[in-house]
Order: sequence, then structure tokens, then C-alpha cells
Amino acid sequence: MKRESLVSITDFSKEEILDLLQKASRFEANPNQKILEGKVVATLFFEPSTRTRLSFETAVNRLGGRIIGFSDASTTSSSKGETLKDTIMMVSNYVDLIIMRHHLEGAARYASEIASVPVINAGDGANQHPSQTMLDLYSIYKTQGTLSNLNITMVGDLKYGRTVHSLLMAMSHFNPTFHFVAPDELKMPIEYKIFCEQHHIPYFEHSEFSEEVINQADILYMTRVQRERFTDLMEYEKVKNVYTLHNSMLDHSKENLRILHPLPRVNEISYDVDSNPKAYYFQQAKNGLYARQAIICKVLGIEV
Repeated sequence: MKRESLVSITDFSKEEILDLLQKASRFEANPNQKILEGKVVATLFFEPSTRTRLSFETAVNRLGGRIIGFSDASTTSSSKGETLKDTIMMVSNYVDLIIMRHHLEGAARYASEIASVPVINAGDGANQHPSQTMLDLYSIYKTQGTLSNLNITMVGDLKYGRTVHSLLMAMSHFNPTFHFVAPDELKMPIEYKIFCEQHHIPYFEHSEFSEEVINQADILYMTRVQRERFTDLMEYEKVKNVYTLHNSMLDHSKENLRILHPLPRVNEISYDVDSNPKAYYFQQAKNGLYARQAIICKVLGIEV
């Protein structure tokens, strides 16, 4: 990788993660600065995005930089057959930083190896989503006052959910206990369970989304069943509404419980949960601005 690309959350040490959280806090206190003045950032989104693209672009704009890029690959030369390599090599000529989302796992790693500027992975298939992880960690830290010794329950699409994969790896520094709630078709992949075992992280698997599981949690991390990851739509129809969180299910949950979701949601969180003070997913999305400002400055080598 060239310079300070961020492809996987494992590219950052525990100390670097904690330092980024402190920087995010400073950006929350003062998000409008001119430290990217004269910098041009490319946002290359080969897959649809709302929060990730807009928060990255807002982060650059609030720091005085400029944005080029696309949010629809069909409007670019990739629709004419241009390879990812040629796109990255060409865009590298114009910008100081590339932020990329791609449907292929490993695309961001490949881009970082050929680009002459840093690359931030904004999601590569079902693999990793490290900037989402940083805003998740910031949200957990803000609501719990710590990252250590927490009981984290992940619910839904744990097979294709790149956000839960990245979060699991990041939390390995902080002695968590995980509960994985998923149907058989969407269980946490074996490589992540092996990762937990290698790092002596206790985890428990459940197929039933019960109040007993909810009541143990400090963080309840809900996920959407992702239609775009299924090649067989019959399989998707079978599991798409398998779990729904209703407000009544939170009656006996811990006072410190906070509900996170990377969004967008479909049916997995009922709208009656939104007014519960334990619902934190909209504030979580707002935290993405500050976390991404911190990440951008780190990969560009800008001290804040």
C-alpha cells in the first residue's frame, strides 16, 4: 500500500484506533476547518450509498477540500469495459485521496496497491467497511464511556454483513463477549469465529432473537438482510423478515443498552423503537461525519 491507505480495520493498531477516537471527538467540537484547503478527493462509488458517500463528501467539504467522483458506475468508462486498474491509475493523476466502494471483495486492497495516492475502503462486497467501524466504535465509546468488557449482540445478516465483520475484528482489542443471532443461512462465517477463538474472545450463537439475549446486551447491533448479496431470490424471501425488534422487547433491557444499525433499515427495527432513548442509530450516522474527518486527516498525514 502507498502511504496510509485504510483497507481493513486491521490496518490500524489499538493505539491508532484510540487516537482516531480522540480526533473524532475534537472534530465533533469543531467540524468546520480549512485543513484540506487545496486538496482534491475522489469518491468512486461502484455500489449505491447514501450515508457513507454523503458523510465522506460532507467531511471533505467542511474541512475545505474539494470533491470529484461518481455515485453511479454506469455513467463512467467502466460501462465501456475499462478495468478497475485503469480507472484507479487515471484517477490517481488528479487527486490527493481516493475513497472507493466496490462490489468485489478485495477490490479496495487491489486499488491501494496500484494507486499513487492513499485509498480509503468505503466497503468492498461482503468483506470490510472500516470507516463504518470507526464510527461504530466512536458511538459505542460515547454511549458506554468505554470500549472494554462489553457484551455485544449482533443480529441478522452476519454472513454478508461487512459492518459486523469489521466491528468484530476491531473490538478484539477490548475484551468483548459476542452473541451472534442469525438463521442458519446467515450465520457468522467460520473464519470470523476462528478469529474469535484465536484471540480468546467468547462468543455464543443463537437462532432465536429472544428477550433473554437482548437483556444481556450493552450494545445491540441490528443489520439488514441484504438483497443485493443473494444470487437466489427465493433464499432472500425466506430470511428477509426473520427478525424484527419491537419496542416492547426492550422493557427489561439494561439501562445502558444502545441500539446501533449501519442503516438503511428495512423491517428489522420497528418504527416504535425510534422514540426509545436506547435507540441510537440516527446519532450513530451523524457520528460518521466526525469519524471520517479523523480518518481522512490520518491517511493524508495531517495532524489535528
